[in-house]
Amino acid sequence: MTPRQMVTQVRKATAGWKYDVVSIGYPGPVLHGKPVNDPKNLGHGWVGFNFKRAFGCPVKVINDAAMQALGSYRGGRMLFLGLGTGLGCALIVDDVLEPMELAHLPYKKGRTYEEYVGEAGRKRLGKTKWRRSVIDVVNRLKAALEVNDVVLGGGNARRMKHLPAGVRLGSNEFAFAGAYRLWDQRKAGRRGSVR
Repeated sequence: MTPRQMVTQVRKATAGWKYDVVSIGYPGPVLHGKPVNDPKNLGHGWVGFNFKRAFGCPVKVINDAAMQALGSYRGGRMLFLGLGTGLGCALIVDDVLEPMELAHLPYKKGRTYEEYVGEAGRKRLGKTKWRRSVIDVVNRLKAALEVNDVVLGGGNARRMKHLPAGVRLGSNEFAFAGAYRLWDQRKAGRRGSVR
């Protein structure tokens, strides 16, 4: 899917709706509200695309994992890990959101975190070893980032049977709450603030 195709489909699906702003959860790195590169699983043309002109209203673009993290946040220090095609990551510390690109860091046997806990890892390892890898990655990142709350979201999070203390399941529905929080002017402040 290209950004133009996405806009066409969204406008078609929302025909007759009245809206003042649009929030977009983007499956890739976003810097200063703009995609940094085209996502692996979508078409080309996302970098430099004028979403405001295409939708005819203000648009905020944020990494999709960061959007779900924003909607999952309850305070303190929270790590969000999106278990889907790859591994989405975001950290929120005292109301400040920081999207992170941890997925491609080295993990084991010359492979990355994403190659163990993303969809390809799940298929390669099988569900039991994949679940063990998820718990290991969660525990390592939880300790390294000193968080008191970890949220596992994304399509594969539901495949987890048991979660360690301080870890809870998220939901794609939390992305909607995150989309609304992006526009909450009462909570605007520091860069990435969710207060």
